[in-house]
This record gives sequence, structure tokens and C-alpha cells, in this order.
Amino acid sequence: MIVGIDLGTTNSLISIWHDGQAVLMPNALGDLFTPSVVGLGDSGELLVGRAARDRLITHPERTTAWFKRHMGTGRVVQLNGRSYRPEELSAFVLRALKADAEEFLGQAVHRAVITVPAYFRDAQRKATLVAGELAGLRVERLLNEPTAGALAYGLQQGVDQTTALVFDLGGGTFDVSVLEFFEGVVEVRASAGDGFLGGEDFTEALLRDFLNKTGLKSDELKRDTAIWNRLRKTIDHARCRLSEDEAVQIRFPINESELAAELHREDLALLWEPLLKRLRYPVEQALRDARIRPSELDEIVLIGGATRMSLVRDLVARMFGRFPAFSIPPDEAVALGAAVQGGLLSEDRALRETVLTDVAPYSLGIEVTHRTAAFGSEAGLFDPIIERNTVIPASRSGFYSTVQDGQRHIDIKVYQGESRFVRDNTFLGKISVRVPPGPAGSETIEVRFTYDPSGILDIDARVLSTGVPYRRTIQENPGVLGPEEVEKRLKALSHLKVHPRDQAQNAATLARANRMFEESLGERRREIGDLLAHFQTCLQAQDPELIERARNEMDVRLTDLEEEPYF
Repeated sequence: MIVGIDLGTTNSLISIWHDGQAVLMPNALGDLFTPSVVGLGDSGELLVGRAARDRLITHPERTTAWFKRHMGTGRVVQLNGRSYRPEELSAFVLRALKADAEEFLGQAVHRAVITVPAYFRDAQRKATLVAGELAGLRVERLLNEPTAGALAYGLQQGVDQTTALVFDLGGGTFDVSVLEFFEGVVEVRASAGDGFLGGEDFTEALLRDFLNKTGLKSDELKRDTAIWNRLRKTIDHARCRLSEDEAVQIRFPINESELAAELHREDLALLWEPLLKRLRYPVEQALRDARIRPSELDEIVLIGGATRMSLVRDLVARMFGRFPAFSIPPDEAVALGAAVQGGLLSEDRALRETVLTDVAPYSLGIEVTHRTAAFGSEAGLFDPIIERNTVIPASRSGFYSTVQDGQRHIDIKVYQGESRFVRDNTFLGKISVRVPPGPAGSETIEVRFTYDPSGILDIDARVLSTGVPYRRTIQENPGVLGPEEVEKRLKALSHLKVHPRDQAQNAATLARANRMFEESLGERRREIGDLLAHFQTCLQAQDPELIERARNEMDVRLTDLEEEPYF
């Protein structure tokens, strides 16, 4: 049994292929979406999901979010005096999803397919694998998110022969893939994207506009993290509302006063123009690489929660002269596709006729020096061995010679990227190969790259004159935990107390009420305070039936208050 996981910037989901269909599994609160937020409770216990998300407002120093954007980097987050890396924070989310699946299925879960943005670099993919290991999962496959969305779409629609472009705009990343469906085969033709473009960036632009209109200074607000997070949440809510309403009136209580501003949908086109332009380039690149004209596409499929924004849908419709497909909920498609991939890897009978091929999102190559009679030597050049959008798994080789007299070794420095110069690409690692000394050009080596669907790169080098082989698997990257460090982190995390699953509903209700108390003023605030006091009294009584009844009544009233027009 292999579960499918959409490890998202904003929300994460877990799924399973069962009885011939992909099924999303709910968390302890009954929700399909688990916010990708991690925090520590008042007693030091780990909180993941909705309870942690609400504590971003009330306890910002003990809570963190949006860490997916920093996967594969050395960045750390301080929570209650301890440092956590993005891999560890992602592992906490994965552990929570794993527990939810085990509760739903009634059995242990050990194997998973995890989706990643198609444009995730090598280091980011390795960090995702590490996160899975820290969570106690064997990651059978890293699956590109637009490919997962296409799998879900293709099976649900029962398409026979179709060429589709998948437009995947999530909370933090943007990917485009061109795919072809024919006779049970799902073939990715090309992928492109932007690893730092998503719904969060559109919220950020709206936030800057609100600050300009109200005269607030971002530097001053950021000093109080709770107020800043509360303002950001308010603006993000307004962004979502503007997809339905022509205008939104924002009222933001701060320091016993209230700031107000009106945002109009008609102003968004100008405000978001730089971001909308950035959506165009990956689309054009993917079409060029696939050698397909827009008119040859049969379907345009939107996935990712940020595609719900009306301006994004309008942009796609204008680019292709037709309305995109909405047959699958855009924020569920990736998780559903991950379940399909899990079924494929499990060789499920219902999927025996389905075949999936994917492509390398980046070019992979080595540093070389060119020598010409006219211009002499030019060092630091990038020579691709596996070019981007090559169907994977792939194995390619190149031949390279010494460039100096008496040269005794060749350093094979491996890079990932598209620039002509290696300084503008991403360094992955190197192999040092010994060669017999001789005149320049007298010794030649063959360098072979083998790249698998999960992004693992094997390098084989062979000196032609001696036949001596050299081999290395590129797994270590700057900013990615090595095997010894992973083991060390596993031991450290084993001592971290996890919040009991059976108390998750109480923790989520308390966090929600405390967050709403801080956001409110006047009579609304007093009522929420009374609700909190009553619920905490019930908790102290330790009567499960009394607690459940009080919690349900409180959740209903909090929902009513949230639905009242407050901005």
C-alpha cells in the first residue's frame, strides 16, 4: 500500500488508490486539507495543521508556515529557542498526515509518493526525500505536481487521445506542463515554472497596496509579529473574496483603533500586472520546448488553489482563446494524482493499462573549458549532458579531453541549470578522475549521466586509455542534510512530544477562539472571551461528553461570528 501526499506550501493532503479510484483521507478534525503550519503548544507539545495556523496570530514566536519555499537551503527557524530546518518542519506535516492515514485505513503506513513542484531544483527534491525519511516514510517516488494533476484529470475524464497544458499555480510555486494522453499513456512533453511565484505573492502585493492606502509602515508592523500575521491573514481573506465580489471593505483593528480601506477588483489588473506577466514566460517556454502551438492544445487544465482567482482565469482564457477546464477541484487534483501514482507503483489491476512518462525539469551537465586557435581558452562554460525536458529515466554521455600538458587529473564538476556559464547555474557535486600525464588532448574520458524519475543522478566516468571507472551518486547538496545528520535529527525528533490526536479538536477550537479574540474589538471580543472561559471550565472538568458538547456549541457560534460582515 502506497499513499499519495500533496505536500503544499499552504495546505497538504493525503490520498490512497482504493477500489479503482483515488480517495482523499480526512485528518483528525474531519478536514481534507491540513494547513502546512507547525507550532509548539504552551506545554511544548507539537501542533500541526489548523491549531498551529490559528496560533500564527496569537503565538508567532512558537509557530511557523511557508517553509516549503525554503526546502533545500540551510535556513533555520527558531521555535521556543530551538532551531528547525525546512526538512524537519515538513516532516512534522508528513507525520501528521501519516497518522491521519493510519487512523483512516486501520493499518500502518510506511510507503508514499510525495509531489513536488516540477521546477524544484535537485537540492529541493533531496530535501523532500529527507523530510519523508524523518517522518518514517519510504518515499517510492517524487512526482511533479502538474504531472499528478494531469494523471487525476486524465483518469477522471477517461480521455483517450488529448494534448493538454496543465497550469499549476499553488500557494508558493508555479508550474506548467504540456502532456499528451494516448492509449493509456500519459506522456509529459515539457515542463517549466517559477519556484517563487504563487498565491502568497499576490497577497503580498495587496498587502503593500493596503499599507500605502492607510499610511502604515511595514517595518514598524513587522516588529510585532502577531499584528503582522493578523494583517496578512486579513489581506489574504480579502484576496479570496475579490474573486467573487467587485469590492471588499477591509477594517483592521490595531492598538484600540481601526484602520479601513476599500479594495476594488478593477484595480487588481494594474496592481498584479508584474505577477501576471511572470505567469506568461513559463507557459511560452513549455510550449516552445514541447514544439506545440497553442492552437494544437485540446485542453487547458487549471490546478492549484490560486487558480481560483478570477484574474488568473481571465489571463489563461485570453492567452489561449478558450475557457480552461475545471472538472476537478483545483486544490485536490495533485493529491488525487499522487494516489494514482501510488496505485501504479503498487501494480493495481485497475491501472495495468496506464503508463506514465515524465521529463527532467532542468538541464544537467559539467563545467568545461573551450580552446580555440583564435581566442585561446575560455573556462567556466556549461556543457549539458542531459538537457531539460528529456524523458526520464534517461542515460546520456559525453566525451572530454585534457586541456593542459602533463595534466594528471580531471575534476568533473556537475551543475544544474540553463545558463552558458556555470557560475549562474547550481553546483551539485564533483568527481576527481586520475589520468596518465601527457600532452594536452591526449587523454579522453567518457562521462555518463543517469537520471531517475525521483531526481537521483548517477555519474559514471571512464578513462578510455586505462578503462578505469569512477562512479558517484549525487545526493549531497549544499543546504541538504547528509545521512549522518539525518540520523542525528531522527534521534532528536523522537524526544519531541506530539500533541495527542484525540485532543486535536480541542486544541484547534482553543486556537481558533484565541485568534478571533485578538482580531476582534468591543462586544464581539467580550463574547468570544466568555465562550473561551466557559470552554476552559469544561476542559478542567475532564468530562468527555461535557467537553464535546461545549466544543460543538462553541464551534457553531465561532462560525456564525466569522460569517458576520466584519470587513
